[in-house]
Amino acid sequence: MAIAGSIEAKTSEQLLLDAIAGVGAGGLLTNSDGRAQFAAEMARRQPESRVTCWLLDLYQQQQIRATQLLPANLDLVCATDPPQNEVDCVGWAFSRQGNGELVRDMLQIGHERLAVGGRMLAAIDNPRDQWLNECLQRIFDKVSRQASKRGVLYSATKTAALKKRKEYAAEFAFRDGEQLIHLRTRPGVFSHRELDLGARSLIKAMAVSPNMRVLDLGCGSGAVGVAAALRAEGVRVDAIDSNPRAVESTAWAAERNAAPALTARLDCDGTTVPPASYDLVLANPPYYSHFRIARLFTDIAKRALAPGGTLLVVTKQAPWYEEHLPANFADVQAEQVGNYVVVRGRRE
Repeated sequence: MAIAGSIEAKTSEQLLLDAIAGVGAGGLLTNSDGRAQFAAEMARRQPESRVTCWLLDLYQQQQIRATQLLPANLDLVCATDPPQNEVDCVGWAFSRQGNGELVRDMLQIGHERLAVGGRMLAAIDNPRDQWLNECLQRIFDKVSRQASKRGVLYSATKTAALKKRKEYAAEFAFRDGEQLIHLRTRPGVFSHRELDLGARSLIKAMAVSPNMRVLDLGCGSGAVGVAAALRAEGVRVDAIDSNPRAVESTAWAAERNAAPALTARLDCDGTTVPPASYDLVLANPPYYSHFRIARLFTDIAKRALAPGGTLLVVTKQAPWYEEHLPANFADVQAEQVGNYVVVRGRRE
């Protein structure tokens, strides 16, 4: 089914929408791989119920709010974890291209939030799926499977609490010169469980002087920001990310590595970044979204850098930056660092 006046739901969320008639009243916890179509429709159909749509992306939350009028009984929550309150139904929409460990984490979280007797719906856009089925079988006594050409919808009822809870957070460390830096990440954070090689190349290429003010764009695990904060005396680092779990990871790393001059904030578009305030901006943009995020990061850097300040971007797609940065930055140069390229430009 398609909801009139709404953006077309992605396949897995559409599978949840197809099953909406069988979802009874009561508290509902769900996510979205699109614009919260399932959550919004459930809230409209069950105005006496409280519906929570949990997101790990502030940009997605803002887009959902900007594209539709949401029912008053729908809460859009962008946080490290969904609220602790007990619910009667959990509806998860997953993609076959998604993060497997995040899926397992969400299944466990959903099971914990469910009341005994509550039901979990889990949809995936893979008609031949067996992996999600196996994950569900590990935590539920009985799982029903409804397959179609578009994917599979699973349904399971909670009969008892989990006997054993799995910890999906991971702690690890890396060296920056003589400094051993400790990190802690969770599923959904970029480069969970290990230091990204692009981040390592960026750390190797950056030059940080005493009393610098540094901005870490898309801070992820916090590796780059913490390394910058510990490089020299008096360095102050602001780190931003659209993922609340990344902000949590960076804040943890700042405390664990005794870097109190590092502050992490949830920010997807640079609205919390003061203009013309930084000597150095560090960025490791993701490659998806057809350079939308790369453009966003360079625009934020343009506003954030003080005159003479430097932008460093690590990438494997240097030609795009070499073409676009000269419009706003001087002395644009590209340097091979390991298997990556670090592109730098100076703010005039």
